Amino acid sequence: MDTAEIRRRFLNHFSERGHTVVPSASLVAQDPTLLLVNAGMVPFKPYFLGDLKAPWRRATSVQKCVRTVDIDNVGRTARHASFFQMCGNFSFGDYFKAEAIPFAFELVTEGYGFRPDDLWATVYLDDDEAEAIWRTLLPAERIQRRGKKDNFWSMGVPGPCGPCSEIYFDRGPEYGREGGPEADEDRYLEIWNLVFMQYARGEGSEYGYEIVGDLPARNIDTGMGLERMATILQGVENLYEIDISRPVLDAAGRLTGTRYGADPAADVRLRVVADHTRTAAMLISDGVSPSNEGRGYVLRRMLRRAVRDARLLGAREPVMAELFAEARQAMGPIYPELVDQAEAITAVAVAEEAAFLETLRTGTTLFDTAASQARASGSAQLSGDAAFRLHDTYGFPIDLTIDMAADAGLTVDEAGFRRLMERQRAAAKADRAARRIGNLDLSAFRPILAAAGPTAFTGYAELTRESGVVGIVGIGDGRSLTTVGEGDEVGIVLDTTPFYAEGGGQEADLGRLRFDGGECEVLDVQRPVPDLVMHRVKVLRGELRVGAEVAAEVDVERRRAVSRSHTATHLVHTAFRRAL
Repeated sequence: MDTAEIRRRFLNHFSERGHTVVPSASLVAQDPTLLLVNAGMVPFKPYFLGDLKAPWRRATSVQKCVRTVDIDNVGRTARHASFFQMCGNFSFGDYFKAEAIPFAFELVTEGYGFRPDDLWATVYLDDDEAEAIWRTLLPAERIQRRGKKDNFWSMGVPGPCGPCSEIYFDRGPEYGREGGPEADEDRYLEIWNLVFMQYARGEGSEYGYEIVGDLPARNIDTGMGLERMATILQGVENLYEIDISRPVLDAAGRLTGTRYGADPAADVRLRVVADHTRTAAMLISDGVSPSNEGRGYVLRRMLRRAVRDARLLGAREPVMAELFAEARQAMGPIYPELVDQAEAITAVAVAEEAAFLETLRTGTTLFDTAASQARASGSAQLSGDAAFRLHDTYGFPIDLTIDMAADAGLTVDEAGFRRLMERQRAAAKADRAARRIGNLDLSAFRPILAAAGPTAFTGYAELTRESGVVGIVGIGDGRSLTTVGEGDEVGIVLDTTPFYAEGGGQEADLGRLRFDGGECEVLDVQRPVPDLVMHRVKVLRGELRVGAEVAAEVDVERRRAVSRSHTATHLVHTAFRRAL
């Protein structure tokens, strides 16, 4: 049964049972807690939380997902992939366990033809209700109770959660030992997860979070991995060999002169190339571009891992254009945007490949030298300094250095690398501040910070206040001053200020500093060093001394206009992202 037919049967099954078919959302998550959609329920999260009223009581979808938490297992197991499609059926306060479990069992046995004797079920430790329902469908010995790690689901961040029940298929004794999912999850392959979404979780680690309350209604969120189901129904060994993956796998073998199945180590690399190519194509089709941050970095890492593994397998020419053509051919019938945007999608991948091949060419020699030096010194670790130079000089991302080091039998001093990165960021931040406020000797501000402490910012709560002058610095020469008079342009440091310093894409506040017998106009506000705010002022009249009290007054109308413009800019950006 091909993947498109598995998908069609799933949607039809639930459509016939009163579910509205909802198209897949973009991989770019609208949820600020997520970079990318990593589960089928993510687009429905506001309905589960009760923040929005669901347009339907029941829904079904096949949602495209990207999950990178297990990226190091991609290619090494039969069940891990960075891109996958999650078939789901959802109830928003309508039905619950008594309907959800039979719905799934009917589709698995009647729709897909599984023998009940080959199926197992798991439930959460204290879920007597779910076990009782399963006992009407399966014998008790093929129902297992498992703990929070296996049978309690959340998105990994604060939000909806609940106990779950999973359906497993027994692949047979040739795949592992007896004993059900508890004993061997390579032999017993999970094919469906039924989540009984009824709680909200708080902050905390993956399994150490607390339940903070009940959701407004009891909901159903189920997920059946499309690729995993295709693996079983198509009788192949893993999800890389199904009809929408195998063509990319074979193309990778052809382009690298490697025969799939001949060498286990080479097979892992071929599967990584196939997986990451498909993932990259889907990310680019949803508007993600390679970059060094956020979801753009996820894409860049995927493309570069695929290119590097192809080179290690023997490719001597660029491969992305042909690999993307195969991915388009295989997945285009399900996702026509891959065909409609083919030229633009491929161009992004080809450009990134070309840039990375140049990076590899120039940086590999340095890596080899650093690795040889580490071994010669008797160390099994690449220094943080070497990893930083690879990054800073040749553009090697730390993930690539770690991968290359592992291939060479070395580890990397990641802590040392990150210390050097943080030092560089701090220096760059100070340099940017210096460029904004002119040619100042920033050392003039450090004694002020040491003596008076950080500047307290109160501008979110008030726009006027009485403050003390704790430092004066000459703009032209950076000298520390004690007194300034009419016509002087200087930097004033206050102990507390309502003035917003330029940052975060928003301009600084302007206004006045009034003091006994005089007044200053505030021309700019910056942070020359972390935690210290400098007000660039022109003394209009009077004489101002360190230690004097001033009335700091923000130009209210300007602050409001700048705030409106800043907010409007975010709204325009959001509109562009949604449109483009």
